[in-house]
Amino acid sequence: MHSNGFMILMYFFETYLDLRQHAALKLPTLPKTLEGVISQEKFEKSRAYSLDKSNFHFVHEFVTILMDSAILFFGILPWLWKKSGNFLVLAGLDAENEIIHTLAFLAGVTLWSQLTDLPFSLYSTFVIEARHGFNKQTVWLFFRDMFKGMCLAIILGPPIVSAIIIIVQKGGPYLAIYLWGFMFVLSLVMMTLYPILIAPLFNKFTPLPEGELRHKIEDLASSLKFPLKKLFVVDGSTRSSHSNVRISLF
Repeated sequence: MHSNGFMILMYFFETYLDLRQHAALKLPTLPKTLEGVISQEKFEKSRAYSLDKSNFHFVHEFVTILMDSAILFFGILPWLWKKSGNFLVLAGLDAENEIIHTLAFLAGVTLWSQLTDLPFSLYSTFVIEARHGFNKQTVWLFFRDMFKGMCLAIILGPPIVSAIIIIVQKGGPYLAIYLWGFMFVLSLVMMTLYPILIAPLFNKFTPLPEGELRHKIEDLASSLKFPLKKLFVVDGSTRSSHSNVRISLF
């Protein structure tokens, strides 16, 4: 109950801050610091978009705190842990194995999270973003990205979770150091693998052609002694018009 009370307290505090920001967004006049920088028309479009996002955020956060409070109050997580163990028994697996049981439990939690957040993701993408002319994503592409993300979670999640559980079981008095070391190495590995194996699953990478832009980037990298090896243009226009082209440095 204490954790639930703290969670609700944080929700009210964050909502208070959001309300202050929401009130500032309602101001119709262009701030003096932006006069001459952007036009009144662009300011109005930006303000309308921000207000829509803010209103959506209030609803999303309210529903989230209701669901999280219900999960804690009704003991859904212990119930799900028990049910995941029962499922393992039915599947002929060892429910006493902490690693297998934890993976089954996390699979249930992830599935619940995906299902409950799906309506909000769809509304944000295909209503709010589309209303303001930013969404370029089709329904097919949306669910394809979701499927790819789930496949990556299935492939990468179990080894990482298993390693963490083994470290907790065997770590002893140096548990914190071992966990820190594992997470540090994992971060380095993921930073290396992400641009090579993961990012290309979602975006198209094409080499930046020879020209003034490439030469300026290479000169800047050289002046900073940055070990620049490859330059790619990432086409982001298939999903959003917020940023159509990005430059990635490897």
